[in-house]
Amino acid sequence: MDNRKYLPLIIIAAVALMVVFGLSSSIFYTVESGERAVIFKKFGGGLDKENVIGQGFNFKAPWNSLYVYDVKENTAEEKMDVLDKNGLSISVDVTVRFHPIYDQIGFLHENFGTNYINKLVIPEVRSAVRQVMGRFTAEEIYSTKRAEVESGIKMETEKTLDMNNIQMKALLIRSINLPDQIKSAIENKLKQEQEALAYEFRLDREKSEAERKRIAASGEAAANDIVNSSLTENLLKMRGIEATLELSKSPNSKVVIVGSGKDGMPLILGNN
Repeated sequence: MDNRKYLPLIIIAAVALMVVFGLSSSIFYTVESGERAVIFKKFGGGLDKENVIGQGFNFKAPWNSLYVYDVKENTAEEKMDVLDKNGLSISVDVTVRFHPIYDQIGFLHENFGTNYINKLVIPEVRSAVRQVMGRFTAEEIYSTKRAEVESGIKMETEKTLDMNNIQMKALLIRSINLPDQIKSAIENKLKQEQEALAYEFRLDREKSEAERKRIAASGEAAANDIVNSSLTENLLKMRGIEATLELSKSPNSKVVIVGSGKDGMPLILGNN
């Protein structure tokens, strides 16, 4: 049997296998856990924004381009100098946690590309920090309204990122650094305010105690007035007689002389 007639077919199959093997990295791909991918179809309408590819093994035409995005929660830290309401320079350290919205990877890629963190996230965080902190004084940012400042920055950043297919999970102000002279002045002022509040508290407490004593004394005086007004001469005589009679019942030896006491009250004489 002459196998030479199959030689061209064998050669073609071998070449085809070599080509496929050589292009395997351009044809077959795997999207890992925590990733999403989109394809740019060079001859088929460009970027396929609507079809986001999930994790698993896939294949594509070798002339199409694959763009893989890490959609796990990411963190960006930024240190910047901003101006407060009065133009004072403040150094701020900010951390933002975020991830791309999974089914919007295509639109994110079309607008910002794989370098979206440097093109979108960080600039928007910096912009929000500057805008919000510019509404407050250094003292407010450093002490009394820090939570309000942080909440304002978060709202501003979240709104902009969400419009651009990024979901922000958290934004934290790690530290706020003021010039030493300004920081000392603010701390001294806060200390004086706390001392003033403590003094006012003690003063209010003493006033309350004085008022309580005044009310108690007034009540006691009123009660005495009522008692005194009710103690008539006849009532006192009656009470005296009742007390004398009770004493006369005592087993001790005594002599009761009726009408010999002061104001005609009974007089009791006894040796015990």
